[in-house]
Amino acid sequence: MNEGVNEMTTFDFGNGPVPAHQHPNGGGWVADTATVSDTACVGRAARVSDYAVVSDNVRVTDNARVYGNVRLTGNARVSGDVWVTGNARVSGDAWVDGNVWVYGNAVVSDNAVVSDNARLTGNARVTGYAKVSGKAEVSGDAWVDGNAEVSGDAWVDGNAWVYGDARVSGYAEVFGNARVFDNAMVSGGNARVFDNAMVSGNTQVFGDKCW
Repeated sequence: MNEGVNEMTTFDFGNGPVPAHQHPNGGGWVADTATVSDTACVGRAARVSDYAVVSDNVRVTDNARVYGNVRLTGNARVSGDVWVTGNARVSGDAWVDGNVWVYGNAVVSDNAVVSDNARLTGNARVTGYAKVSGKAEVSGDAWVDGNAEVSGDAWVDGNAWVYGDARVSGYAEVFGNARVFDNAMVSGGNARVFDNAMVSGNTQVFGDKCW
């Protein structure tokens, strides 16, 4: 038990006091309805509530908030001012940091990194060594995999896939059943790849820099 852990039995996570306790590994508040393994770490300023499950060697630190029916497993890290909620899943060696929101049925797994002000929602998946950063949003049933990177204010939605070593940045949009892969790059103000379009190889698609 950490020195100074409060014996108080309730805590207000934002909707009024509920039965809760401080996690022995880190001292962060955990609602009694949530499940956090002894091997996991919940930092003193972090919060885990509702029916969230945090297991294995997961680290929830800084001001991170984990609630809803979230599942965090493996060696996943959730830090910064991140909010993970809904039925979201973060697993493997994935890292979610910054002011990121992960919600809905979104999945972050393997060695993926989601950072800055990115948003993941719907059934979005970020897997492999993929990175999503900036103010980028991945939503719908979209999938970002491999070594792909989505950054800036880019939006990936629908059933779109971005994978391989592809890059999507700026205000670019990839949606519908579009595929961007290999070393392809989609960037710029109004660059759009949609419907059943496929962008591959070393292809570069640029939009205007000014709208």
